Amino acid sequence: MSKLQPAVGQYVFLPREGLAELVSVLRQEGYTVVGPTVQDGVISLRPIESADRLAHGVHDEHGRGEYRLSDKNGDLQFAYVVGADSPKRYVFPPSLDLFQMHVADGEFVFDAGPPKPPKLAMLGIRPCDLSALQIQDSVFSSPSRCESDHYYTKVRQLMLVAVMNCTHPGANCFCASTGTGPAAKDGFDLALTELRGGFLVKVGSARGVQLSSKLPLRDPQPAELELAELRLEQAREHMGRELDTAAASKTLDEALDHPRWVDVAKRCLSCGNCTMVCPTCFCSCIIDSSDLSSKKAARMRLWDSCHTHQFTYTTAGAVRSTTRARYRHWMRHKLCTFQQQFNVKGCVGCGRCITWCPVGIDITEEAAIICGNQKPAPKQESEVVS
Repeated sequence: MSKLQPAVGQYVFLPREGLAELVSVLRQEGYTVVGPTVQDGVISLRPIESADRLAHGVHDEHGRGEYRLSDKNGDLQFAYVVGADSPKRYVFPPSLDLFQMHVADGEFVFDAGPPKPPKLAMLGIRPCDLSALQIQDSVFSSPSRCESDHYYTKVRQLMLVAVMNCTHPGANCFCASTGTGPAAKDGFDLALTELRGGFLVKVGSARGVQLSSKLPLRDPQPAELELAELRLEQAREHMGRELDTAAASKTLDEALDHPRWVDVAKRCLSCGNCTMVCPTCFCSCIIDSSDLSSKKAARMRLWDSCHTHQFTYTTAGAVRSTTRARYRHWMRHKLCTFQQQFNVKGCVGCGRCITWCPVGIDITEEAAIICGNQKPAPKQESEVVS
C-alpha cells in the first residue's frame, strides 16, 4: 500500500490496522498521546503508549444522573460518547503550581514557576470537545485580552488534534443544536470518521499533511465517502436532546424573575458537579501556602465553581447567597451572557451536566420551560427549597 501525499481539505482512508501506526508515529515525533481509556468504569482521557490502551469497543450509556459502560457496538473502536473529563484538564489543569519560593538572607528567592507545557496529541476527542477548546481559546488566549494565560496558550500551540466525528450520539447529546457536532468543522489537524473497515480521514492543517505522509493511507472509495456522510446525517437526526439556542439566549437575558428558578433551586444540590465536568467552565481560585519552619511559600491555581457559596464571598458576604441565584447565574452564562462576554456560545451540547448531575437536572428542559416551549413536569412532594 502506497503512502499518499494529501493536501489540506483532502479526504483519505486509514485502514483499521493503521491506527496503531498513527499512535506510534505521534510518539516518535515527541507527542504525549492522550486518548479515551477505561478508568474505574468511566471513559477517561489519559496518556497512552499504544493503541492497545484505547477503550476498544466500549459503549457508554447516558441518562439523567446516570452513566454506565456496556459492550454495545463492540465491533467499533470508538463506540463511546464522552466521559466525565475533557481536554480541558490538560490545557487548564485542575491544579497548577504557579510558583514556589523560599527566603534566604532576608530576600525572596524563586525556586520554580509553572511546569513546562507538554506537547500533546489529542486522539479521538469528540467534535463537541474540540469546540470547547476553541471556546476556551477565547477565554485564555484571545488577542483581545490584555494578557493571555501563558501555560494554556503554549499547550494549545504545541497540541495536535485528531478528532473523531460522532456517529452514535448519546441520550443527553444536543451538539446539533449548538452547531458543535456531530462532525468537526475546523480547528483540527485530522478529522476521522469511523467505518467498519477503518477511518475516513479529512486533513485539516499543514501539520496534518506532514503526519499523513507517514501513514498507510489510500484514496477513499465513493461508497465510503457516502456512508460516512450518511452516518453523520443520521447522528444529527438522532440527538438525545435538543435546545433552541437563539430563543434561550434571548429569553434568559430577560427572565431574571422567572418562577422556574425557584423550582430548580428545590432540586439543585449546589454541588458544582456540572461545572467540574463542563468542558467550557473556567472558574478558578488562587491558594497561597507557607511553611515558617522551612521558610518556603507556594502559590497554586485550583478549579473552582460558581455553584459554591464561597466563590463570590466578600467581606460583605456572598454576592450570590442562594442556590436559586447561583444556578441562574451558571445557566444564563452558558446560554446567554457567555456570548456577550466572549462573542462565542458557552455550551457545546455535550450533555455532561445532565449525566453527572446527582439529581438529573436537564439544562435543555429548564431552558425550554423558561422559554415557554415545554410544560413543567409534575412536582414531587419530596422537593424542598435549598
